[in-house]
Order: sequence, then structure tokens, then C-alpha cells
Amino acid sequence: MSYIVFNGKLSKRETITIDIEDRGYQFGDGIYEVVRVYNGRLFTWQEHVDRLFASAEKIRMSIPYTKEEMKTIMESLIEKNQLSEGTIYLQLTRGVAPRNHAFPANDVKAVLVAYTRQSKRPADLMERGVDALVVPDKRWLHCDIKSLNLLGNVLAHQEALDAGCYEAILHRDGIITEGSHTNVSIVSNGTVYTHPANNLILNGISRMVMLKACESKSIPYEEKAFTVDDLSHADEVFITSTTLEITPVRMINGQPVGSGDRYPIIRKLQDAFIQEIEAECGPLH
Repeated sequence: MSYIVFNGKLSKRETITIDIEDRGYQFGDGIYEVVRVYNGRLFTWQEHVDRLFASAEKIRMSIPYTKEEMKTIMESLIEKNQLSEGTIYLQLTRGVAPRNHAFPANDVKAVLVAYTRQSKRPADLMERGVDALVVPDKRWLHCDIKSLNLLGNVLAHQEALDAGCYEAILHRDGIITEGSHTNVSIVSNGTVYTHPANNLILNGISRMVMLKACESKSIPYEEKAFTVDDLSHADEVFITSTTLEITPVRMINGQPVGSGDRYPIIRKLQDAFIQEIEAECGPLH
């Protein structure tokens, strides 16, 4: 029997109901995070919670917990569900109020929900790589906010799946931004390029770890926009996310990337990523 967090308390999942006038349900008026758990420990929690509070500030929403309280709640959830390896999904909505586009009165409290999911590291995908489809980025202009409004991402991802691909790589007027649920980077002449962390992308936590890995392995990198043409001529292409860590892209629009299944820079970054995990969460099995 699984437990979830509802408004700061651990409850059996089947006992919880969500009000039909929760603003997350009716407006997508909320924010979320997905945090990886290794060996029962939260990975890069501080970065995730910092981004959560930054997203809340950008949508003018008050979080009724401190960062320390949030961590205690999530650690209690991990312990209660005996989660060793997997993820925590957590979200905050602006709260429950009569349906109105305007913000509700100040006495409405944000609703916190969180739950765990068991999942192992995707070793097969990280080894062999995935296929991707390039599609237009039709989303709004505040992609730096990790909001519940993911319909544009959902539609792009489904278009990729319908084409037999794993991920959609998005572009705005020929400039690559990110994936439907990942960040996208390329390797060209030994240098890693990734889109700057501005309003057009979500500054992924795994993207941050990847850039730290570049530094530890003395791999040059630039946070610089690149084009669809740059993508098609890259030596290596990879995606990063909480659940995928660093995963190669082997085919784009049906065409092989670079020299195929050799990923010299990606392999170095994957090794450095594991070192970051083990430094924070202990040895991986």
C-alpha cells in the first residue's frame, strides 16, 4: 500500500481526493518538480527545491513550507514507502477557490501533493542511445517556469512517438531550444554546446550536473544557441533529464548522428555524472 503527501501529511493514496475547483486542475495554476532518489537519498535536492521556490516566485505563489520542511516531508515519504531507487513527483497548486481567472483571496493555501515511483537507471538507453524527431516549439515564452501547463510538451512528445521516436527536439525559427521533457546538447569539434538558461528553456538540474561534469573532465562547453543545421552536423547529440541522466541521441529525423554508436565525449560525461551521484548518495549497485 503506497503513501502520498497531501498538504504536508502522509496519507494512504486511496483516501485522498482532489477538489474539482483546485486551480491546478482547472487552470494548470501550479508548479512541480521530479527528484531522483538513489540508495534512498534525494539527489540534487537543493537545486530542485531552489528551482521550485524560484518558479513559485515567478507565478506569484506563496509556498506554505520552508525549504527545510519540504526536505523533511520528502524524506519521510521515501522512508514510509521504503523507496531505494526511483523518483519523487511533487507539485504545488495555488489552492482551492471558486473558479475565477483572478487570483483567489490571500486566505487560500497552496495545495501540496507528492508521491514516489520505483524506477531503475535506464542503463540500456544510456548505452545504445535514442531516436529523436525535430518539431517546432509552439509553447509559451516562460519555459523557465516548471509549471503544470505541459500541453505543448505533451503534443510534441506524442508527435515523436507517432513517428517511432523516443523524444521530440524543439526549435523556434530554426534555433534548437530543448526536448519535450529533456534538455538537448550537442558536441562539435570537442566542445559541448547547450542553449543558454533563459526564458526559452527550463534550466534542467541534470543539465547543471552535466555542465559541472564538463568542468571536472576538462571538456570545453558554451551555453550558446545552436541551429537545426548545427544539430544535423554535430559529432554527438545527447539529452539530459532527471530520469535519463545523460543519454545519447543516435538518430534524428531518421538520419544517424555523427559516427554512429561511438560517443567519446558522452561516455566521459556519463562517468562524471555517476561520480556526482555517488558523492551525494553513495555507491550505485
